[in-house]
Amino acid sequence: MTLQIGMLLYPGLTQLDLTGPFEVLHRLPDTKVHLVWKDTQPVRSDSGLGMVPTSSFADCPPLDIVFVPGGIGQVALMTDPVVLDFLRHHGRTAKYVTSVCTGALVLGAAGLLRGKRAATHWAWRDLLAPFGAIADPARVVRDGNVITGGGVTAGIDFALAVVAELAGAEAAQAIQLQIEYAPAPPFDGGTPETASPAVRARVRERSSAFATARREAVEAAAARLAAG
Repeated sequence: MTLQIGMLLYPGLTQLDLTGPFEVLHRLPDTKVHLVWKDTQPVRSDSGLGMVPTSSFADCPPLDIVFVPGGIGQVALMTDPVVLDFLRHHGRTAKYVTSVCTGALVLGAAGLLRGKRAATHWAWRDLLAPFGAIADPARVVRDGNVITGGGVTAGIDFALAVVAELAGAEAAQAIQLQIEYAPAPPFDGGTPETASPAVRARVRERSSAFATARREAVEAAAARLAAG
């Protein structure tokens, strides 16, 4: 049977959160990847890149894997009943419930991370707790049928781990070789532990204006979830 993967494609997402995993997952044999949104009109990422959904919520088939990427548009999703109902509906029956980066906060708002260990972008790990989730600093985290990845580029590692789970390590390694995924960054500063204090401060400053909005949205979403 064809494996059905639904990847949420929403306005304001970080495109690499989605396109990194997509590039890996679409290479799985007997797999159909659906880019899902409320309708099939083009949407723009947080960098302005346009992308086109392939399925609306209404037309989406039952999913084996539900996936949510992160991005600044994630804030609005945490209090969007249509999106949260879609995730709950498919999350109840999907084999795996998954995310990358701050997509985990959307899963949390849908009530799909209670009691689960989960990864997200390093700058926002503390925002998992209001949803009853347990922040894990690992790049890819599996807890039961929930598989989550850290920030942005972790999506490729996440997707290869999912392929290994579904089709075995050799299949994952073959895809890794196909896409020549052999990271060798020019700087050893891709985590808060390895980056210099000055670089960490610079990154936090860049997100400071947005941080309040994201934190307030998490508080509102967590309160709604607690109220039932």
